[in-house]
Amino acid sequence: MSEPILEITGLNKSFGPVHVLHDVDFTVRAGEVTALVGDNGAGKSTLVKCIAGIHPIDGGEVRFNGQVAHIHGPRDAAELGIEVVYQDLALADNLDIVQNMFLGRERGGAWLLDEADMERAARETLASLSVRTVKSVRTPVSALSGGQRQTVAIAKAVLWDSKVVLLDEPTAALGVAQTRQVLDLVRRLAEQGLGVVLISHNMADVFEVADRIATLYLGRMVAEVPTRDVTHAQVVELITAGRSGELGLARPETATV
Repeated sequence: MSEPILEITGLNKSFGPVHVLHDVDFTVRAGEVTALVGDNGAGKSTLVKCIAGIHPIDGGEVRFNGQVAHIHGPRDAAELGIEVVYQDLALADNLDIVQNMFLGRERGGAWLLDEADMERAARETLASLSVRTVKSVRTPVSALSGGQRQTVAIAKAVLWDSKVVLLDEPTAALGVAQTRQVLDLVRRLAEQGLGVVLISHNMADVFEVADRIATLYLGRMVAEVPTRDVTHAQVVELITAGRSGELGLARPETATV
């Protein structure tokens, strides 16, 4: 088992009177894919946005590479090496691949961008991820397929010496062939030593690529177990009921009063 790169302990988050996350513990390990699963409203997006610095946490501790981390905004998360690929991808259709990958982080002087250096870095990043579906890094994003867009968004996230990459439903609305390309890319990220968090409702994808499965139920982390130790049916029960056999929340009759 690899060392934890990101450790969250006792995280709480409320929005006004609504307590969304309750004492959540969550661990991301270098070189592993951790699937974060849960029903709609379980708190997955809120947890990701807390990690990314979009939402301030109300309580709990975040450690990165063993050191206490204070994430007050997205810039703090990015400086640590945490990148998020959201479901809408946040790509600009009117720009090409290079321009999208360096959007807001362009290289060069105030009056002249170093186009050659950015193009070289974009090609090297795509090549390091064994991406072969993109013929030219100067292709406009508007001309790319859904799978190619997802690939560009992931490559953009790992371009900045990332240590942890969180992927929000990366295979949603993709066809079979495009899903295969993205899942292969997810595994390659882990093989390169990154800690990968895969948020997905697709259990087939989860069991294919994830090393560990973390299940949120009504804002509580009810299980975080190796994929090989659980079945598809157990994970579904954890998602829908918060427990499955000895896993998850204690049964009412055994809970401490």
